[in-house]
Amino acid sequence: MWLLYQLSLGLLLLLAAPWLLLRRGSHYLTTLPGRLTFHLPPADGPRPLWIHAVSVGEVAVAEILVRALPAATPLLVTTVTPTGQARARKLFAGRATVAYLPFDLGFAVDRFLRRLRPAALVLVEGDYWPLVLSRVRRDSLPVAVVNGRVGDASFRRLRRLRRLAPGRRLLTVLYAAVHRFGVQTAEDRRRLAALGIDADRLTITGNLKFEAPEPPSLPPLEAALERLAAGRPILLAGSTMAGEEEQVTAAFRAAGGGERALLLLAPRHPERCDDVARLLEAEGWSAVRRSRMAVDGAMADAPAPGGAARVDVVLLDSLGELATLYRLATAAFVGGTLVPSGGHNPLEPSRYGVPTAVGPSMHNFRDMAAGFDAAGAWRRAADAGELAAVWSAWLDDPAAAQRVGARARDLVEENRGALDRSRSLLEPLLAAVKAADATTDGGAPDRRAVQAETGGKP
Repeated sequence: MWLLYQLSLGLLLLLAAPWLLLRRGSHYLTTLPGRLTFHLPPADGPRPLWIHAVSVGEVAVAEILVRALPAATPLLVTTVTPTGQARARKLFAGRATVAYLPFDLGFAVDRFLRRLRPAALVLVEGDYWPLVLSRVRRDSLPVAVVNGRVGDASFRRLRRLRRLAPGRRLLTVLYAAVHRFGVQTAEDRRRLAALGIDADRLTITGNLKFEAPEPPSLPPLEAALERLAAGRPILLAGSTMAGEEEQVTAAFRAAGGGERALLLLAPRHPERCDDVARLLEAEGWSAVRRSRMAVDGAMADAPAPGGAARVDVVLLDSLGELATLYRLATAAFVGGTLVPSGGHNPLEPSRYGVPTAVGPSMHNFRDMAAGFDAAGAWRRAADAGELAAVWSAWLDDPAAAQRVGARARDLVEENRGALDRSRSLLEPLLAAVKAADATTDGGAPDRRAVQAETGGKP
């Protein structure tokens, strides 16, 4: 079975490679040496707790979790995307070893496990690779999911898969290796139970994203942007996807454009920034890229702040600054919602009480979105015209905008507590990491010790 699986996956990668490289070559090429395990970090010191976080969003959750772990816990953090890798290297410098998750191929997975020797595995939100989990189970490593969720589309696919005998076997491989599932909501728990997971392995811990600490301020950059705004309100469109920038700029124009506000525009994927810059130029905006701004406000190839030329749009082509810059916004829009991609995290502007608009596509944040809808803690906009109307109304009536933002901030505070529950869920894994130093062969920890720490589960 495993030989057939690896041959199928290898063939799929070969067939998809030309299309992937043509479409997003700069994105995928940088990941290949790491994912093929040609470049692995050295394994020094005790065996680590392995935390797997797919991309930037999951890395942010991992950061929240790591803050609550004992400082002496050795850590290994893996990602799949280069943006997630860059973010992890920045956040965990000096605290964790950072690497790419290997492709789900035997030679790569085995080389990764031999070199880095993890003692336990934490999957952030759930990213299940059959061969990885099979090898981890073979080595008797305890595994837990934190901040787990089961999206609508994933649940439909998995439920259909479970009706077939090979599919049931695959799901057994996927889930049998996981000792504990910490999930965000009762609906996530119900869905995993419907897929055949025992109830005693499922715990509702809440959403760790509500626990995110306020990011550190960036005073020089914030001052530079405020000088560019020159007294105008700041509108921030964050994590936009392909097909949304045109709608955002149309809404910005309809709401008064650069005469009325300064727009900060942050595409979700940095490799798209060149395309977005060309769009802004074609539409006639006076725009500057964040990468061309010095922290003192001086810029190359851009109008000087306070000069005769007005800047309409700042293109945020930098990493790790968006969450902080929401604090400057008079109003915000969270991207991935005007196109059917499922949405992005609305909590970053909400923590500052920034009134926020989102589009109709929020199925990746189903329960969170339901809470915001019920509390009136944001506004929905179906298209560019409605986004323009929302922004215009908030610019016209700041007091009404502030009431929406205050409801969002209150909602964030009311939903805290997931961090303590998740930390408790991981106690057996932390104990297994401590026990790993007692192994005699430097390989897998003693099977009986691990089973004792995890309640004897598979």
